[in-house]
Amino acid sequence: MKRARAKRTSTRPLGERIQKVLAEAGFGSRREIERWVAEGRITVDGRRAVLGERIVGTERILINGRPIRLKRWAGAHRHLAYYKPAGEVTTRDDPENRPTVFDRLPRPSHGRWISIGRLDLNTSGLLLLTTDGELAHRLMHPRYAVSREYAVRLLGSPSDEQLRTLSQGVELEDGPAHFESIEVRGGSGRNTWVHVTLREGRNREVRRMFEAVGLTVSRLIRVRYGPVQLGRMKRGQMRDLTAGEVASLYEAVGLGEPASASKSKETSSAKVTRSAPKGRASRASRQR
Repeated sequence: MKRARAKRTSTRPLGERIQKVLAEAGFGSRREIERWVAEGRITVDGRRAVLGERIVGTERILINGRPIRLKRWAGAHRHLAYYKPAGEVTTRDDPENRPTVFDRLPRPSHGRWISIGRLDLNTSGLLLLTTDGELAHRLMHPRYAVSREYAVRLLGSPSDEQLRTLSQGVELEDGPAHFESIEVRGGSGRNTWVHVTLREGRNREVRRMFEAVGLTVSRLIRVRYGPVQLGRMKRGQMRDLTAGEVASLYEAVGLGEPASASKSKETSSAKVTRSAPKGRASRASRQR
């Protein structure tokens, strides 16, 4: 009897790590959920969750005291491209009450929007958003080295030596950094446009790298994230990613595209829409 009982116990499903399950269900990025677990904001079957514990989906899970049902969030995920203007912050709660990118976004049918990386206040360009927390986690993780491309307007013209140094690497306060590629695109007057690519997203990294060699960035626009291009979008516009773009993002980070995504009208749509004026955002939309 003891042997049989032990055998049955050993074949029980191990489940998935709680931060992975909740991220895939769209409750937040894996990093956010790990922080919530550490802060004691998540409980499983009446006890405080611990980081890395595994769940099978039948448990009673509460986030901030509110119960969640994983089956309810099992629909296809949605993915957006947004042309972030300068002057908006990539956060939900800003203590200075500045406009945020989340003020403008439509409400998803399930889950909530998770920004894939951030653009600082004065940087504009392509910002990807998704309801798939696992996809967001991998696209931002250094392990997957997803390429980002920026159009940079410089005050003055960079010398060959400065460009060579930026390609070989400069030392920043948080470690060495280098551009994977640099292409001078010309300019007018005192301004020069340069396109650069790199495979990480540290805070203000592009600006700090140019500052390290004595160059000043007067304008910074992200024009590509992985396989997705900014294209001809205008500032403040957003669009659903095409099915091909979604498949390319999942492939880039070693994830199989969800089967339901190919059937989702939300995911396959490429419609471009103009976001709402800044002053008309509701309080509810800030919480998305």
